[in-house]
Amino acid sequence: MAKTEYRIYVIELSKRVYTENRKFREANPQFNGVLECLYVGMTSKTPKERFLQHKTGHRNKKGYKISANIVEKYGSYLRPSLYNHIDPISTRAEALKMEETLALELRRQRYAVWFN
Repeated sequence: MAKTEYRIYVIELSKRVYTENRKFREANPQFNGVLECLYVGMTSKTPKERFLQHKTGHRNKKGYKISANIVEKYGSYLRPSLYNHIDPISTRAEALKMEETLALELRRQRYAVWFN
């Protein structure tokens, strides 16, 4: 069986998320409205497959919704230039750490960012 690899991905969100979603706004006090609003995630699928799952409100075999509401409602498109430099990661724990690291780095650059 092939070993699972995880990939980090970034989705651009509509700027409406900043005005319409209080939790998103509160998580991004550094945002000045110039750069984009982003979602950073990690997946064992391709970023394109995962984006489509988010946009369609995908549910797993047990019926649990595994898409992020924020992406389903506000997601516009993938931003490969913000994640293509990150190689696939071999463990879920490392991938979660990298997701957070990238999200916080993008916030330092003054993007508005949501991650889990």
